[in-house]
Amino acid sequence: MATIFLVLIYLAFISLGIPDSLLGSAWPVMRPDLGATFGFAGVLSMVVAGGTIVSSLACGSLVQRMGTGRLTLVSCCLTAGALLGFSVAPSLIWFILLAIPLGLGAGAIDAALNHYVAENYKAHHMSWLHCFWGVGATMGPIIMSYYIAEHNSWRNGYTAVSIIQFSLAFLLLVTLPLWKRVAKIREAQRLGSKSKGSQLGDDGGEESSESAHVLPVAGSSSKAGVLRIKGVKQTLIAFFFYCGVEATVGLWGASYLVGARDMTAESAAGWVSIYFGGITVGRLITGFITMKIHNRVLIRCGQMVAIAGGLMLFLPLPQLFLVGLVLIGLGLAPIYPGLLHETPARFGRESAAKLIGYQMAAAYTGITLLPPLFGFIASQTNITIFPFIVVAFLVIMLLSAEKVNSLLKRTQNLSTISK
Repeated sequence: MATIFLVLIYLAFISLGIPDSLLGSAWPVMRPDLGATFGFAGVLSMVVAGGTIVSSLACGSLVQRMGTGRLTLVSCCLTAGALLGFSVAPSLIWFILLAIPLGLGAGAIDAALNHYVAENYKAHHMSWLHCFWGVGATMGPIIMSYYIAEHNSWRNGYTAVSIIQFSLAFLLLVTLPLWKRVAKIREAQRLGSKSKGSQLGDDGGEESSESAHVLPVAGSSSKAGVLRIKGVKQTLIAFFFYCGVEATVGLWGASYLVGARDMTAESAAGWVSIYFGGITVGRLITGFITMKIHNRVLIRCGQMVAIAGGLMLFLPLPQLFLVGLVLIGLGLAPIYPGLLHETPARFGRESAAKLIGYQMAAAYTGITLLPPLFGFIASQTNITIFPFIVVAFLVIMLLSAEKVNSLLKRTQNLSTISK
């Protein structure tokens, strides 16, 4: 049962990833067809991300009322319906309206399943969970590029993805009773466990790298108190710029390759798919590495690889700047799941639920603001500014994450001295 349950969770994250990469890969063809401005894709991305912020902040109460399984089912139906609407939308205003349920559904799935896995599974499952998001994100441009190349229709691409989403929703509906059964088993195992850090459904593995050193909080467990925990603000900044740069590359990467590197729309969409494939493969590999190496080390290494890939975008040879695009994906792979999984260990389990919700909100705020910001800057200057913005976002993310590591190291040193 535990294996079947994990497959369901992974499939749900595939459904989350497919729509995330569709708009960017289709936009070079959609824009002239719809008569939209260059930066309008940023507006749509902002509306989608705004919906995810709202649903992620409300996710805690929604899970209590509906349960994770039912919430995931409803959210999948919302995204499927919105994507079907995209395929037939007659004007830009309809795209804006349909972007709202698309964002609400995505945010609910993301926050609910991330919190569930962070609380109940080990680090490698979190990496593999987001690996399956990458599977979906990789499939999106492949599907879209096929319909653009073979049928000259981005609308058919959205129709195909909506059918996939509805099929997954049907599977979630059929298996809905399984969520309640597993929830009862999980609660029984938690009550009967002798170890505080026991995990459901695992067959061995690692403990969190900083599980014995929780950063101190100044204040109560209220919202204000949680935000006063040392390192929380820097962590939120890291999430803001992580998701911002991931979304910026995913949304504008194809436009950069077409506008600055003279690629065809089909080839550009294919390379964006490879970028998401780098995230996918990286998270698959990271899941095994987390059994031997601490999350903190993997996060730092991933940031350095991503920055190296961003610097390669400046190189003139196509073989090199395309490799740089792939390296950005590989480098980003361990960062997001690693930071999420460390939340209970770094900031305390009693604060984890709230903080993961805040982290989701910060992440989606980055998605909401940074890709449109780049679209505005590029429309006022030139698409060739793309590498400069990407590297700047990556460096800020690195500095924020390293500040948290510095605070954590200081806490560890104080704890050692007190002993």
